[in-house]
Amino acid sequence: MSISNPNLPKSILALRVYTAQMFFHDLLAGVTVGLVALPLAMAFGIASGVTPQAGLYTAVVAGFLISALGGSRTQIGGPTGAFVVIVAGIVAHFGMSGLAMVTLMAGIILLVMGFTGLGAAVRFIPRMVVIGFTNGIAILIASTQIKDFFGLRTPAVPSEFLPRIELLAAHSTTVNPYALGLGLGALAILIILPRLTRRVPASIVAVLVCTAVSVFFHLPVETIGSRFGGIPRGFPPFAIPDFHAEHILPLIPAAFTVAMLAALESMLSAVVADGITGDRHNSNVELVAQGFANIVSPLFGGIPATGAIARTATNIRAGARSPVSGMIHALTLLCILVVAAPLASYIPLTTLAAVLFVVAYNMGEWHEIGGILRLDFTAISVWLVTFALTVFADLTVAVAVGLGLAALLYIRRVADTTTVSPVTEEYIRDGLPHVLQGRIVPPYVSLLRIHGPFLWGTTEKLVEATVNIEAFEAVVILRLRNMTAIDATGIHAIETFAKRLHESGRTLILCGAMEQPSKLLSGTRFLDRLGRENIMPNVQAALDRAKEVHDAVPAAKAS
Repeated sequence: MSISNPNLPKSILALRVYTAQMFFHDLLAGVTVGLVALPLAMAFGIASGVTPQAGLYTAVVAGFLISALGGSRTQIGGPTGAFVVIVAGIVAHFGMSGLAMVTLMAGIILLVMGFTGLGAAVRFIPRMVVIGFTNGIAILIASTQIKDFFGLRTPAVPSEFLPRIELLAAHSTTVNPYALGLGLGALAILIILPRLTRRVPASIVAVLVCTAVSVFFHLPVETIGSRFGGIPRGFPPFAIPDFHAEHILPLIPAAFTVAMLAALESMLSAVVADGITGDRHNSNVELVAQGFANIVSPLFGGIPATGAIARTATNIRAGARSPVSGMIHALTLLCILVVAAPLASYIPLTTLAAVLFVVAYNMGEWHEIGGILRLDFTAISVWLVTFALTVFADLTVAVAVGLGLAALLYIRRVADTTTVSPVTEEYIRDGLPHVLQGRIVPPYVSLLRIHGPFLWGTTEKLVEATVNIEAFEAVVILRLRNMTAIDATGIHAIETFAKRLHESGRTLILCGAMEQPSKLLSGTRFLDRLGRENIMPNVQAALDRAKEVHDAVPAAKAS
């Protein structure tokens, strides 16, 4: 098999042009993101109802395999917040053996998705559902950290949201002021330091400072050592989990949920990485890597893993050039485990709770809610039902119901925008301004069109058609004359395309939107971001606007 085969892992493809200078960049990026991942991996382990070392073992083993075998050049893999809620529920009801079984089955499902090309099916999850369960997971993660952040003295905290909140409220008078003070200090560092510099990982600084304060002043706060007995030094231990055959059928829904979450988050992370680096990931190769990683992870005491968006972005900002940086990130964590693991016993749990508060806030995509509330009632209901079921019921149920509602909404939108009507002289006259034949398209304009409903499941076509943004001219006109319907996922896809064009110094102009798309677009903040002056009623008006934009460029440079 040739080394240029696109279905090979990116780590192998990178060998064609790999240099010592690239290794230096990868080394720096890998060590940096390894330090960032250290507190996150421990925090995700604790929040998932397992030990902090389980999170570290996952970051080492799965993180290395995802980078070594994956289809993304800069993706970083490991434990993430998306799994916290479902993992905690599995551990509470089936124990660690049940979690190992779920992780293994999810890995097999991911392998099947990757080898059969079904990875593309992930894009059929509508944005309303994604935002709904992301919002819900963020709320649940934050709620699990209230006890440690405030240092509350409580009995065992329930895994269900409402009983958990009731228990925490009932013991609110047991706040530990020292724990709360450390937690607030950590939060201040996590919020303020990134605004001053991104060269220093805020999470590491928060952990080091708060741990030092706790040790120096002998503060009476709960630590990793006091709760878990510290973290054992050495390599992740290999052991065959104790599987129970009777748990297979009850755990199949959870395995599918873990697999879908892993596929979805890894694809989102890879797309984010592509947007920053200009590279193009191979989704099926990436899913195969995710599958292998999740099969191997439980053999070393790990939990489910996937691509991590924040750590991937950190990796790129630190200068990563290839998957070698991701492997170095895993080896960095392994070195810490071997050399300095006992020191982790002094870390206050309130500090890790503060880290997870920030993670929950960042993953929640709260800025999207304002745009959602401007959509029609049916779109809002899909988001709201998914969000409510995630928080108050079960993540598996939330995703299933959300997808069901979204499918019904899809059918309704297609039905509502399908028309049968006679062709009249008025129809022909109204269509003349939209006709391209006979019009002169200047060399500084690129034309794109969307034909048919632009709903969840179809938006990837815009991404595929615009992979090489440099191939487009200075002004891009997107014709919507034959786009019969749009939803929130479609709006987000066009908004992302507009952002990519803007970052490359290009301008997007929309024209000819029909009634349903025009009404939905006008109710969002998208028009304000794009500029209402770049929304035209027909292609002739769009060409006139393109000339204005083009003519204004020399004047702007001169000024």
